[in-house]
Amino acid sequence: MKIVLMGTNDFVVPMFDAVLKAGHEIVAVFTRAPKPVGRKQVITPSPVHVWADENKLPVYTNIKDYNFSPDMVVVVSYGVILRDNVLNSAPCINIHPSDLPKYRGPSPIRTAIFNGDKKSAVCLMQITPEMDAGDVYMRREFDIGENDTNTDVEKIVSKIGADMLTEYLANPSAYKAVPQIGEPTFTHKFTSDDEIIDWSRGAIEIHNQIRALGAGRTKINGIDVKILGTRIENGELKILKIQPAGKKPMDWKSFVNGLRGVDIEFGK
Repeated sequence: MKIVLMGTNDFVVPMFDAVLKAGHEIVAVFTRAPKPVGRKQVITPSPVHVWADENKLPVYTNIKDYNFSPDMVVVVSYGVILRDNVLNSAPCINIHPSDLPKYRGPSPIRTAIFNGDKKSAVCLMQITPEMDAGDVYMRREFDIGENDTNTDVEKIVSKIGADMLTEYLANPSAYKAVPQIGEPTFTHKFTSDDEIIDWSRGAIEIHNQIRALGAGRTKINGIDVKILGTRIENGELKILKIQPAGKKPMDWKSFVNGLRGVDIEFGK
């Protein structure tokens, strides 16, 4: 089968690699353009771009360059709105990591963790002009552990998504498209403002916030810090890893020792 792949983020790579190893002909890979990364703002290609280069696949970073007639277009976490020139060129499918129609939009995994969901799903769906509204061909549920981070869940989704794509692309006609049922909910793109910790919230809510976003920003004894890792023990929030402004990450004990016995004030 001749396939065009479209994706950007690192958790997409195992899925695309499964498609390649299944023996399909990858006629093109579309991904986001290289962008500045880190303090030095080094121009860096996306993980999907790097993977495509390693496998000597043709890479495109501008959707306006699309001029193909494949058997299938596979899209996972691409971040670009598809127009008629793509949608009308071939059947277009998408791996979406939520139990649709719940959590349509750009951040389904982070939103599920942020909200404390214990279960979610991966859907292999038809792409339509309306965002994440297409019929679903395959749906597989998975559990979210109470300490699973965004990275942990992305690994789970990568494995499930790779298996689903391999099975579906081997015989697409075997799967029936089923309309989404229920009232849709929508996610938003999280920003640094969402990392700010409100200490009036409960311990579990703050824990969910940090594991979803990778960090929670606050002040401790007047020091700007990022809390990078937490656990819930006996109903209380236990800080595991922290990064004071301008310093390297450290464990909580090392940070407290540096305060030299001063009472700890959170958010001040």
